[in-house]
Amino acid sequence: MKLGYFPGCSLLGTGRELQDSLFAVAKKTGLELSEIPDWNCCGSTAAHNLSHLLSLALPGRILALAEQASLPEVVVPCSACYNRLAVAQHELNESEELRKEISELIEMEYKGTSKILNIVETLAKLFSGAEPVKVEQPFGRKVACYYGCLLVRPAKILKYDRAEDPQTMDELMRKIGAEPIEWPDKVECCGAGLNVTRTDLVAKLSGRIVESAVKRGAEAIIVACPMCHANLDMRRPEIEKAMGKKYPIPVLYITEAVGLALGIGEKELGLHRHMVPVVFTEKPKPAEPSAAPAEKSAGAEE
Repeated sequence: MKLGYFPGCSLLGTGRELQDSLFAVAKKTGLELSEIPDWNCCGSTAAHNLSHLLSLALPGRILALAEQASLPEVVVPCSACYNRLAVAQHELNESEELRKEISELIEMEYKGTSKILNIVETLAKLFSGAEPVKVEQPFGRKVACYYGCLLVRPAKILKYDRAEDPQTMDELMRKIGAEPIEWPDKVECCGAGLNVTRTDLVAKLSGRIVESAVKRGAEAIIVACPMCHANLDMRRPEIEKAMGKKYPIPVLYITEAVGLALGIGEKELGLHRHMVPVVFTEKPKPAEPSAAPAEKSAGAEE
């Protein structure tokens, strides 16, 4: 399988483990990733606070470059980047006037033909179809699948999974031998872009998420977003101070959990770069991966 690839800024810096583990999984499974040439920042949380046109031009240029490179499907591992590209594509595809204006601004034609994929649905594809990837070392852990805000919202635009109770990541975890917990905080906000400016709010919001996962017996929190990982992992000292207790529970990118199940080494997956050590006190459960995914809706909730 060949896909276009947009790394975004985080995967070259603070979210390097996400790119390392994705590349390791791709190598193991034969997934071919073709990076969009001359890509730029998507604008993420900042551009739309400054200029609506800028917030469309930045992702519009990325998508136009993908079209020029003949990349019909593009995987965007960062949830913030995925959300920004998908929302911009929706707006541009809805308005011919905007498409023309953005095409003039970026000095190239934008057609809106490339399909944008998030990291969860990309990995899910590897475990489906006629020849699904085989699990070598079942990830026999009880896990809290944390989707965050940006992977499923706004529901009417993204139309991916269920907005309040998504299941795709849970299904994938079952397929690699993990046991996803039932919990009410899988789409609660962790503080997102306030990681640097308001660490006090991040500590409170992320603290509630960590506490909820631990309270329900999770051995690890699984994420698909560099900002979520930074808040739950890097800000653990602030979380523990705010909550008044210690939390040794590690936070893994979904690519890292899948990589471990495929028998890839911890260093190759970037686990040594985490602030909270990826250490489990209990031995993994010898459960076999489940082939029967949980029932879910075809589209997003209203």
